[in-house]
Amino acid sequence: MKFNLKLLYRISFLISLIGLGAIISDFGFSHNDFSQNFLDKFYFFVLGIGLISTCTRYLKDKKLSKRMAFLFDIFSIGFTMWLYYMYLFVGVPFETDLILENPIWVKIAVLFTFIREFSELKINFKRTVINPAQLFILSFLVIIFIGSLLLVLPNATYEGISYLDALFTSTSAVCVTGLVVVETGSHFTLFGHTLILILIQVGGLGILTFASYFSYFFKGGTTYENQLALSDLISSKKMGEVFSTLKYIILITFGIELFSGVLIYATVESSSFNSQSEMLFFSAFHSISAFCNAGFSTLNESLFDTSFRFNYNLHLVVIFTFGLGGLGFPIVVNILKFLKYKIITLYSSRKRMKYKPWVLNLNSRITLITTLSISLVAVIAFYFLEYNNTLADHSGFGKIVSALFGATTPRTAGFNTIDTASITFPTLMMIFLLMWIGASPQSTGGGIKTSTFAIATLNILSLAKGKSRIEIFRREIADISVRRAFAIISLSLVVIGCSIMLITIFDPEKKLIDVAFESFSAYSTVGLSLGITPHLSNASKIIIIIVMFVGRISMLSLVIAVFKKVKHKNYRYPNEEITIN
Repeated sequence: MKFNLKLLYRISFLISLIGLGAIISDFGFSHNDFSQNFLDKFYFFVLGIGLISTCTRYLKDKKLSKRMAFLFDIFSIGFTMWLYYMYLFVGVPFETDLILENPIWVKIAVLFTFIREFSELKINFKRTVINPAQLFILSFLVIIFIGSLLLVLPNATYEGISYLDALFTSTSAVCVTGLVVVETGSHFTLFGHTLILILIQVGGLGILTFASYFSYFFKGGTTYENQLALSDLISSKKMGEVFSTLKYIILITFGIELFSGVLIYATVESSSFNSQSEMLFFSAFHSISAFCNAGFSTLNESLFDTSFRFNYNLHLVVIFTFGLGGLGFPIVVNILKFLKYKIITLYSSRKRMKYKPWVLNLNSRITLITTLSISLVAVIAFYFLEYNNTLADHSGFGKIVSALFGATTPRTAGFNTIDTASITFPTLMMIFLLMWIGASPQSTGGGIKTSTFAIATLNILSLAKGKSRIEIFRREIADISVRRAFAIISLSLVVIGCSIMLITIFDPEKKLIDVAFESFSAYSTVGLSLGITPHLSNASKIIIIIVMFVGRISMLSLVIAVFKKVKHKNYRYPNEEITIN
């Protein structure tokens, strides 16, 4: 009986996997009536096997009804039964043109079936076989490769796309960069836009985050070794908080994206769209792209498009969204805890409330102060440098919003409300620095990170004052953090320098300033461009692809993944100073 059940579960997973392939085939290729009819019937076969598999699990183990997944399964079973009723007795009148002209709800149910069956697989992260850094890198490579294959499907584009351009687009989406070699708005179909959106979301959070949490959600537990690997991936200091951290990450992400999507929908004019479904998709696409700091837009000119260039309310919503995405999940969680503590202390009596002096931890304080300081200086500089240039078309409040957008988007957001190629040279130099610094640690943004820049600045001040250690807020910065910061800075300059050198070799006719801008933008996963990306040679495109990938996973993670760790030895050599200057 056990063998038969295991066989049933394996068959159910394989059929759901084939069902996922059928969905891709359905959307990616054009079908005649016979093949389309076959696919529609096959979907119900997949749902039927999935229904039998789910019900069998509960019949076998009554305790499963106490798990978190019970409500999901009840909903899934009910939804599947409703689809069967509609198909057998009503005649499939539930078609919608929200995405394509096929019964989309059936495909959604098949997708849920695949997620359910995939989550039941036993996946173990063997640290002796592959370390967390290697696992992290491999997951991105797999998603990029799958994405590139999907983007070359006939129905993903209007006029077709070469594999190299598809690989470039997939890498840019998964690495949440935003650099493009073909116009996203006009070259890709709605199916292509949906694929890019999924790649952005998966790339922003990481496929391991989704897979690990859903596996834990449906199984109700996991192995110690899996927890250990995941704690390294998400930098969780406590083993017991790994899955609660994953839950917070997913809830915060979808919560902010939903809230932002609603605000975007409320701030755009319906006259700019052909239908309500197009307006909804625009809102969802830009909400996810903004929070993940991807910079992709369904508009060929991004938010510089004439219909949205002066929509300052929309600009503020996008700034708010990519600003939160760039702060990083631990910082956002810590800010929420701090606000909760302040609200409770405000409305509770002092006797009953326990005083907590360090609700806002050191990481959050350094990140917030650095982010606000850099942003404030950048906004003021951008406002005055571009007042009579790119901001000339705006007036009053519009100049302030456009300056705020222009000063914050280089820190890995990638959207633009001005003509980037027309900015003045001093502003361009400032944008180089902003792109290089980037967003905050454990965020969807890139760059060397604000904490790295802060540590480097504090180290300079400590040396100037004659101190032998870095101190701030009555805390001492750990030596390992200082060493990591300077390793990240050094490696970033090496990668960017090599990129500039190689592109100038392959494309000698391109201006050095344009090539440098492109390289900084790719490494910091920003997505801003001076317009040379589509005109690069194939060799230079490959260089940018590599730089985007290295920038997303960080060069330090790549070095850690390549080099074998040495065992700690309990001895120390005599200290000796090296002449520096």
